Amino acid sequence: MSKDLRNGGLDRLTIDDILSPGFSTPWDAPTVPPFPFTFRNVEVLTLVWRTTEEAVARLLPPPLEPTSDIVLAHVYKMNDTEWLGPYGESNVSIGCRLPGVVEGSYSPYLFLSSDVGVVHGREMHGQPKKLGEPKLEMRGDLVVGTVARNGIDILTGTLPYKQRRDTLASLTRHFDFAENINLKVVDHIDARPAIRQLTARRLAEVVVHECWSGPCTVELRPNAQAPIHRLPVVDMLDGMHWRADFTLVPGRIVHDYLA
Repeated sequence: MSKDLRNGGLDRLTIDDILSPGFSTPWDAPTVPPFPFTFRNVEVLTLVWRTTEEAVARLLPPPLEPTSDIVLAHVYKMNDTEWLGPYGESNVSIGCRLPGVVEGSYSPYLFLSSDVGVVHGREMHGQPKKLGEPKLEMRGDLVVGTVARNGIDILTGTLPYKQRRDTLASLTRHFDFAENINLKVVDHIDARPAIRQLTARRLAEVVVHECWSGPCTVELRPNAQAPIHRLPVVDMLDGMHWRADFTLVPGRIVHDYLA
């Protein structure tokens, strides 16, 4: 095999390179990071609201079943991520299960400011990631998270600044959002289905440095290219502002539609 292309080697590309796990194009400046890679000092605003059971069920691909009418929207300030560098990300998740196999969260909408993050999420996990502009900032005594797409703030959330100490157990009681389930879809060049899978992955080496909770506000604005509004806000619940480290590791296939 040629020299390790990911460590500065610029030898000629070989078939062994192409067939090796974690290979990514362009071969001399790969886009997709190999597993594992770590996110350090991540700051997160998690907004929580109750929607309708019908809205949740409508967005889940079969045979997934809904387990909750709660929505969690995470707005991340990624301060130090291997390969990707600092960027903003957002993940809208709903509770689901594949009976007898796995239970966790499904992400119908993700928006982030990193092209590497978009490519990795789509190619590896099957996450429906799109470019967007998530931002997390402090405005005096208020934590403010916004997600923009096409110049429109599609989500705006607020939380009081560090008023009540808490733990992540206050969030996982809704559903296990650390177990993320996705619909991976890839076609051959001739349009035949190549991959139709439900995949699952769990974050590893999670270290939570601090957690604060309080009543949150959530405002959704319709956008045809970012339709978070399809999970309408029925009741705003307690949200959380937290900071943590975690590592992204390989996941698994939990359902293969083409098998």
